[in-house]
Amino acid sequence: MIFYWIWLAIASIITFLLYGVDKTLSKERGCRVPEVVLHGLGLAGGFIGGWVGRSLFRHKTTKCIFVFVLAVSTVSHVGLVCWVYLS
Repeated sequence: MIFYWIWLAIASIITFLLYGVDKTLSKERGCRVPEVVLHGLGLAGGFIGGWVGRSLFRHKTTKCIFVFVLAVSTVSHVGLVCWVYLS
């Protein structure tokens, strides 16, 4: 289970950083991080970084799909952890 926690930490850090990079690039009108990448990282375990990055950078706050994807990911991973520890 320790590998799972390490995975969540790494995925969250990468997701957080990419939210920051995408916010910076959006101001500069440069090449952006594709939304599917942000969604995929959130679903893969980077949901904590996604929530923090979304809030801290005030990025993707008007797009409801980001709330939905992060919420689904959060519930899924919390459910997985509960299932593993309670079974």
